[in-house]
Amino acid sequence: MSYPIRFPIGSPAPLASVHHPTPTTWELEMHHGLDNRINHEFIDKVLLKALDHVEKDWRSSTTEVGAPGALIIVGTKSQQKFFSNGLDFEGRSGTMDSSPVCTVLLAFRHICSPLGTRLLRPVDEATYRFPNMFSVPIIAAINGHCFAAAFALALTCDYRVMTSGKAWCCMTEVELGASLPPSVAAVVNYRLPNARIARDATLDAHRFTPQELHALGVIDVLADGGTDGVLREAHKLAEAKAARAKTGVYGLMRTDMLKAVFNAAKLDERRAMACGCGGPRSRTTVAARLSIIYACTIK
Repeated sequence: MSYPIRFPIGSPAPLASVHHPTPTTWELEMHHGLDNRINHEFIDKVLLKALDHVEKDWRSSTTEVGAPGALIIVGTKSQQKFFSNGLDFEGRSGTMDSSPVCTVLLAFRHICSPLGTRLLRPVDEATYRFPNMFSVPIIAAINGHCFAAAFALALTCDYRVMTSGKAWCCMTEVELGASLPPSVAAVVNYRLPNARIARDATLDAHRFTPQELHALGVIDVLADGGTDGVLREAHKLAEAKAARAKTGVYGLMRTDMLKAVFNAAKLDERRAMACGCGGPRSRTTVAARLSIIYACTIK
């Protein structure tokens, strides 16, 4: 199989690429616009398809129950400013109510929950089989700012390597006047070390520096040298952890550890319906707030 493989496959303007630099390591590079905003097309036609490809390629490498392997997810490698800037609110303007609450809840319901479910897919309780369970370690190579849905994605990964330079991780929903979806609240509560830090992340929209998150144990490795340095450290970590996938139980153990996150994802749709999302409201408020927030904080 020839790499890199670009997604959507056959598109003249691919939004992500999968590389296979070593026999046990895959690398998923997001290069969706200037800042890797997350929308339905990016999840459905790019990230989910890329994860399916990596899973299939990994499973085809062995006839045993498992094999060494690891996946690295990184922002555009040719820059050092963004891992991802979070949800693409403006890109959803034609398909959802965009009051802040509804925009976030519906976006997570249709965009982020499918991705989280793919990474955390549970056992089929009826057959006790593991359908497409993502069974290799996943490392977020955070090479720039990582906001909102992107921070949730990074927290869903097993390990995090982050640049030591200027970059923030932040949940911005409270600044938008939007409720935090249950699935995101669950992953924040699971990954952050205590209730005070979770409060600062969600209710105060604290912009965590790489050094703060490293001291808290949220970031496993700090990397100097921009994107190149982040990838070097991410690949070192990937090679060190790849053997954990050999026994074939890695995905099952991840699902069991994060079951509260998966179960909370089922509540996202219920919350959206309870809030009456879908009615006619102006789409200008959330876009305007986003513009102000990012213009003031990202230089």
